[in-house]
Amino acid sequence: MLDAKIEIENVNTPGRTVNVNRAKYSAMRDALLAVLPDQTPGLKVPDAKSALLPHLPENLFPMGETAGWWLKAVQLDLEAKGVIKRAPSKPVQLYRTAAI
Repeated sequence: MLDAKIEIENVNTPGRTVNVNRAKYSAMRDALLAVLPDQTPGLKVPDAKSALLPHLPENLFPMGETAGWWLKAVQLDLEAKGVIKRAPSKPVQLYRTAAI
């Protein structure tokens, strides 16, 4: 069901939730978690995006369309849930936690 929704959080605005497309969220979540290392320093966001693009289904993300927006939405939700973290460095680098 392409119109099914899932409620997501944002680490930057605690307590606020948004409903988004479940299929696209799930595909991006799976792809992101597949490419992120489980230790610091992690991957820079542009490197994570490049690495996950081949993991995305073409029917949901034709030619990677909207992948950047979905990557950010999923990143902020997974950070809010403690599934991924940012390394304490700049630029932002992401890694998986043991909470998976």
